[in-house]
Amino acid sequence: MHIRGDHAELAVGGRLDVRSAADARTALHSALDDGHGDLVLDLTGLDSWDATGLGVIMGAHRRAGRTGRRLVLRGVPPQMQRLLVATRLHRILAIEGGLEAESLPRV
Repeated sequence: MHIRGDHAELAVGGRLDVRSAADARTALHSALDDGHGDLVLDLTGLDSWDATGLGVIMGAHRRAGRTGRRLVLRGVPPQMQRLLVATRLHRILAIEGGLEAESLPRV
């Protein structure tokens, strides 16, 4: 996994899983604590995530709310969109452009 960016936008690539969760959490918390306004998390380059990776995203979402910010997901890959819909997290998370929930196959 690799993360690049600043306190306003981060791009995540590779795998967001149990092995990379601690580094991802640190990067997200630092960006949230050091900035203001929306933090855009570009997931276009993300290959996969597991439950731990999803937990990192949800933790960052909660931390953003506590700091008066908003975590916005951009470029959510289709298989991850399906997971967000299946878990109904697409109703909680801010997703740029929204999800085409009606066109996604049920999981």
